[in-house]
Amino acid sequence: MVKILAVIPARYASVRFPGKPLVQIGDRPMVQCVYEAAKQCSAFSKVVVATDSSAIADCVHTFNGAVELTSSDHATGTDRVAEVAERYPEMEVVVNVQGDQPFVTAEMLLQLVQPYLDGEMPEMTTLACPLEQETGYSDPNVVKVICDRHQNALYFSRSSIPYYRNAIPAPVFHHLGLYAFRRDFLAQYATLTPTPLEHCEALEQLRVLEHGYRIRVCRTEAAVPEINTPEDLIAAKQWITRL
Repeated sequence: MVKILAVIPARYASVRFPGKPLVQIGDRPMVQCVYEAAKQCSAFSKVVVATDSSAIADCVHTFNGAVELTSSDHATGTDRVAEVAERYPEMEVVVNVQGDQPFVTAEMLLQLVQPYLDGEMPEMTTLACPLEQETGYSDPNVVKVICDRHQNALYFSRSSIPYYRNAIPAPVFHHLGLYAFRRDFLAQYATLTPTPLEHCEALEQLRVLEHGYRIRVCRTEAAVPEINTPEDLIAAKQWITRL
């Protein structure tokens, strides 16, 4: 069976929401919610939190989680994941389980890595769900992805894509920020230079496409709330009450 390492990058000094991994979601800190969801995924050989914060590391220790301290110089969570992956050479696939997704499910994570479990070894996979056209299509906070006929990403955008000159179905989906990498490609990704479209859209995954690599887009049924700002936290707590 393929060996899969799940890494949860958790940064304390978030510009929009300092201390975000430690905010309470119900009776648990957010980093614990994400960690326990990842531990429920049967495909993962190991789950570890990656952080440069002693406060976050101490929190992980309180619920007996695995944690790795990393450099504080990383520009992105993926860079932090890549540092940790170097310490686990036996792993074949590395998953970036975003630390701002406390409602991620084991089923979603399984869908993300299914190509690897099926014996395929794409450079990278990500997750998407059906797009809510009425609200999401024009919302710049909802990232859209369009795919080719082999379910590889053609483009990611905050803009309304594609343009519907003709009212026919198009392969556009709501992109969810979960990623899996073939281990050797993750190491290569960490060396790629940032790219113009990546900067333009503020979407890190465009770097992969601009350098000529492919991202397989796996499907899930629906999005779950992410927490990037204090306002997102309020909305997420309201979402919980409606479940």
